Amino acid sequence: MFIGSWGKMTRVRPSRDIDLLFLLPPSVYHQFQQRSGNRQSQLLQELKDVLARTYSQTTMRGDGQVVVVPFNTMPVEIAPGFRCFDGSIIICDTNGGGRYKTLTAEAELADLNASDTRWNGNTRALTRMMKRWQRERNVPLKSFHLERLAVEFLQVWPHSHQADYYDWMIRDFLAYLITRANGCIIMPGTGEFVWLGSDWLTRAQTAHRHAVSACDNERDSLEASAGWDWQEIFGSAVPVFVS
Repeated sequence: MFIGSWGKMTRVRPSRDIDLLFLLPPSVYHQFQQRSGNRQSQLLQELKDVLARTYSQTTMRGDGQVVVVPFNTMPVEIAPGFRCFDGSIIICDTNGGGRYKTLTAEAELADLNASDTRWNGNTRALTRMMKRWQRERNVPLKSFHLERLAVEFLQVWPHSHQADYYDWMIRDFLAYLITRANGCIIMPGTGEFVWLGSDWLTRAQTAHRHAVSACDNERDSLEASAGWDWQEIFGSAVPVFVS
């Protein structure tokens, strides 16, 4: 199954990679549990060997939780996993001697779908726009951080039901993001706390200043000035003039 931005339909062009989850039968889990050492690393190695039979000209590598297949068109990251009796999914983590960790992909998707439905598609729209900012301005926040923050923000933003307030939404989200420096997000499905840090704070503050200016310029019908401000956030993919 697709996971990550392809599974959540939050990808922006061009996509950086494709994340795939392959659920393996329980017998494979029990087979590797009989082994000693880093069982998770051994499982990823066996997965890599199986894939190499088909893609013999492609140099693959294990990377913590996935096997990376670096196709020229687009890299594919493959995570093997197992479905547990309680319905959860566990995946490999080869770090620290090896362990299994609970995958939150299904819970994240369900939460995102509920938010996007409730707020007229604004959750995915906001996530995609902020991922464009993240990419254009090299913002050290992960995509799932922005997604979770978008879900949280729209729960409290007074215009969440509006389908055409994108300028205000960006401006106010960036203001909200600034207040979350050195805070954390809570992952659905596990309740895990994920630290946000503050390495990205100055970039968010700069983007917020441009968003405020862009909204003011739009109010005053200064279209080109507003366009330049938006380009400072999202890059040249945003036109200066909108007909």
